[in-house]
Amino acid sequence: MRPFTEMEKSSEDRLSGESTDALAKLGMPRVVAGMWRVCDWRMSAGELVDFMHRCIELGVTAFDHADIYGRGAVESLFGEALALDPSLRGRMQIVSKAGIRLGASSAASPAGEGPLKYYDSSPAYLREAVEQSLRRLGTDHLDLFLIHRPDSLMNMDDIALAAQSLVEQGKIRAFGVSNFSVRQFELLHARTALATNQIEFSPFATGALDSDMLAVLAQAKVSPMIWSPLGGGRLFSATDEAARRVRGVMAGLQQKYGAASWLAIAYAWIFRVPGAPYVIVGSRRLDSVQAAVDGLRIALDRQDWYAILEAARGRPVP
Repeated sequence: MRPFTEMEKSSEDRLSGESTDALAKLGMPRVVAGMWRVCDWRMSAGELVDFMHRCIELGVTAFDHADIYGRGAVESLFGEALALDPSLRGRMQIVSKAGIRLGASSAASPAGEGPLKYYDSSPAYLREAVEQSLRRLGTDHLDLFLIHRPDSLMNMDDIALAAQSLVEQGKIRAFGVSNFSVRQFELLHARTALATNQIEFSPFATGALDSDMLAVLAQAKVSPMIWSPLGGGRLFSATDEAARRVRGVMAGLQQKYGAASWLAIAYAWIFRVPGAPYVIVGSRRLDSVQAAVDGLRIALDRQDWYAILEAARGRPVP
């Protein structure tokens, strides 16, 4: 498996038109390892150390977390792994998110559906969430901290002040959001610098195009961070007609671009959109991580990009 080279990084930056976004200033690579399924992977701390080393060898040095993943168990396991090899912390960037809370069952929650889920962006909660993540991860700072979901009760001024305080204290290096709408992003970005908006995007989930979120982020020189780039696994479905169409187009393009796999074309499709997107790969399979790295090197032409979009929608582009 072959990592990024400095020449390829520079070439790709020129292709994207962005090389000085806030995430790049943190030293983050365009491919990010997503940790949310780690508990399902059944890895020991030692096995996770090996996985982290292998990702870093590929140039994938950023690892994405959230306090809700395993209700803290994912961050705790990651912290145990870092304790086995403390030298890794200086070679990586850690991302975490907070804002989704699970309360106790109550009369307000539907019968039989367990704890009530709610959102919390209050300054006190955000500060405590950062402290708890730092404790579980065994580190003194997060490279990037995000609000996981927009809170209907959020106060933008309070959030901005809390974020600025966390940066000044050295608890976090940068602040951003996840799953915010265009208007929500603009309102908060006007009050404090946002490093990213972590959003869903794939050939099957193009809301960020339809809402102009990608265009707004590109105009603000803020790179999006993409989650579920493979449609939450839908792209691999044997029974989904749209998935079969998309895979067929990608397989044809694999040969055209000399790609090692059609999966690299799937990631290339994401990397082709404006704003120099970063992509989260939520797989323990190193060949999937490699496919994303390979996709970063492929510059799809416009016709091929639209061919994939048309295959996913099942109708001609209007």
